[in-house]
Amino acid sequence: MTSFPVNLPTQLQQEAQRWATNQGISLEQFIIWAIAEKVGTLSQTVDDPQFPGITYRCGASGTRVPILLGTGLRVQSVAIASQQWGLSISQIAAEYNLSEAQVNEALAFYTAHRQEIDRAIAAEQAFESYNV
Repeated sequence: MTSFPVNLPTQLQQEAQRWATNQGISLEQFIIWAIAEKVGTLSQTVDDPQFPGITYRCGASGTRVPILLGTGLRVQSVAIASQQWGLSISQIAAEYNLSEAQVNEALAFYTAHRQEIDRAIAAEQAFESYNV
């Protein structure tokens, strides 16, 4: 094992020490565990290889959100434009400055991941109606 010095801000070190103590392990073991967990999470591919133009980003709530690669536009926005607003593929492309191929891929992704995206849409609509 390689030794690696780490300088932690005092508050973070104290918090990490508290968690390590609660877990019954040393601070060093806790840091190794935390780093291993983070590396493992980052190493997991969550993108669907069938849809190379769609990726995930972490939303404000920490939830992974499917977006059109390079645009930041959520797939659910394209789905809403199609399903709820009744816009055509060309209208959606014009509205969001996308190619029709991007719109088609987003809608195909929506079809393949309908439950996941419908849950996100419903949660957002419930949140919006609660805050009105």
